[in-house]
Formats: sequence, C-alpha cells, structure tokens
Amino acid sequence: MKLETISCEKIMTTSLKPIEFCVENLIASELYILAGVPKSGKSWLALDICLSIAKGEKVLDKPTVQGTSLYLCLEDSETRLQNRLYEITDEPAEKLYFSLLADSIGRGLENQIESFKKEHSDLKMVFIDTLQKVRNDDESNYGSDYRELSVLKNLAEKLSIAVVLVHHLRKCYDSDPFNMISGSSGLRGCVDGAFVLQITDKQNHEAVLYCEGRDIESREIKIRFSSVNHQWEKLADSITEPEKFDDEIVTAMVTVMKSEKSFIGTPTELTEKINQYTKQKYIPNIISKKLLQSADRLIQQNILFEMKRSNGTRKIAVRYINNDSADSDDEMINVSDKLVVPAEKPVTT
Repeated sequence: MKLETISCEKIMTTSLKPIEFCVENLIASELYILAGVPKSGKSWLALDICLSIAKGEKVLDKPTVQGTSLYLCLEDSETRLQNRLYEITDEPAEKLYFSLLADSIGRGLENQIESFKKEHSDLKMVFIDTLQKVRNDDESNYGSDYRELSVLKNLAEKLSIAVVLVHHLRKCYDSDPFNMISGSSGLRGCVDGAFVLQITDKQNHEAVLYCEGRDIESREIKIRFSSVNHQWEKLADSITEPEKFDDEIVTAMVTVMKSEKSFIGTPTELTEKINQYTKQKYIPNIISKKLLQSADRLIQQNILFEMKRSNGTRKIAVRYINNDSADSDDEMINVSDKLVVPAEKPVTT
C-alpha cells in the first residue's frame, strides 16, 4: 500500500476542525486517565464532571459544553450511587446515564459505547471507573498497556467523545506525580492526557489536581472538597487562562473587510492592517493560524478567505460578502489573476 502523505503547504493553508473541548481547556474529545490513591475523591470528581456536562454547568470553575454523559461506575452499587447523587444534587439530570456492568476492552465494550452513542448523538463524555474493571490482561508491560488503551483512544477519536479512565497510583512516591500512575509507561504514552489527584491536607480536605496533555497546558489546580455539597472546588490555578485574542482578531478582520470589501496580499500585509486596528503587535504566523481556526466564525460574519501560493509567494485572499449583493452561490471570487477563492453561501447572523 502506498504511503499517504500530506504536504506542509496543505496543512498550513487548510481550515481544519478545531479541537473540541467538553471542559474548557481541560478535557477534549480524547482519551485521559484520572489517577489517585483509593478514597482520595476520584469518583466524586468523576461524578461532578459528568453531572456538570449533563447540565451545562461549570466544573472546577471551567465552562462545559452541554451534552450527554455516560458514567460506567463498575465498582459501585445502585444504593451507593443513589446516596452520592443525593449528596451532590437534588434534581435528576436528563442527560446523565449510569451503568454498573460493562464488557471488557476488545470483548464488547467498544460496541456497547458505540451503540449508546447511536441512541444519544450528543454524547460528550464517558467515564470508566475503573480501568482495571475493563482490562483483560493482568500482565502490565508497555506493549500490553499501550495496545489495550489504543482501542479506547481510537474509539474516542472515532466518536468525537472524551473517554476518561479512573485509575490508581503506586504506593511509592515520585517527584513527578505522573510517574506514580500504576502500570507501565505505556499507559501514559498512549493517552492524550492525564490527571493525578493528590491529597495535600487531609484534615482540610485539600488536594492538587496535576494536569498534562497533548492539547492542554500542564498545570496544577489546587482544590478543596466541600463537605456541604460534596464537590471539589477550585482554590487556585498555576496558570492563567490565555486571553481570547482570537476574538479581537476576528472582530478586527470583520471591521477591516466591511470597510475595504476585499483584500489580497501577504500574511505580513494583512497583519499590518489588523495591528493598525487593534493597536497590538501580532505576528503573521499567529494571525494566519487564528484565521484558519476561526474560519466558521468568519463565514458567519460573511467573510470568506483562502490561503494560496502565487508566483512563489504565500498570499491571503479575503472578501466581505454583503447579503444585498448580486453574488450567486456558484460565483468565483476572482481577486487576482493567480488566485481564485470559491464563494460559499454566507450565513446570516
């Protein structure tokens, strides 16, 4: 079979689907591990995340995208689950579902989750509590760990859902909390991200949630467990959320294009126009990336753009489409002899 390749040019000029987060900047549609020692509060955190997504409410002070959550609480009974639910809420969530039994990895679990997804198309989150309950191989080495978790990683990608595996920590201490995750490094190598819950003050119910991932920033979130509502509450975060400057860039782009109607030039030239409006000092690669990742939002503002190479120079062609104009759906926007941007039907806001 011939190796399929993608050129650097295509990657850097194609508007790709942005990363989907169900918990903002913390949990995306990927595979994660949530690890902690027994009785550290992992299951309370898992339940709170599932409930928050089902209701579209914040968790750990972070916004969520509302959708269906599935919690496989494989070490609990219905009575224990009922008690926990009444400790954390007094109102049932329509989009939250539980299962006390599930097949193991490679022996039916993936089919069960896929079938649930077909019945609940807005499925966002699946918590599996615990990983050990769905494993088949008692032997833990890099190959077996990576192989088993790859099945769930592929499933998360296929269904565009977040899958979080509740797991345990080793008893031995390590300065790197992620090295304490039970099992081989194959687990950490396969997952897209990991969270380690470590108790720091048992008397005051305080802990640190260590976070790392391919698409999230490494951070330490100090949290405290409330004995009143039985939820983990954020005390402090080691990093400040990045400013949403892409909103400023989109706003500047819309304003500039409503005035100029069309533009063709290099990323540097476009950046200069945006910087004149924002009074910032953005650099061309940041502008190009943010425009590509905001393509859908720009279309909603009737802004069409495309990146092409013309006479050996990379250029950006942009046009503002007025709803009152005579442009047809099939028209081609000819902004230069070398650059043609297909017009898409604008979405009225």
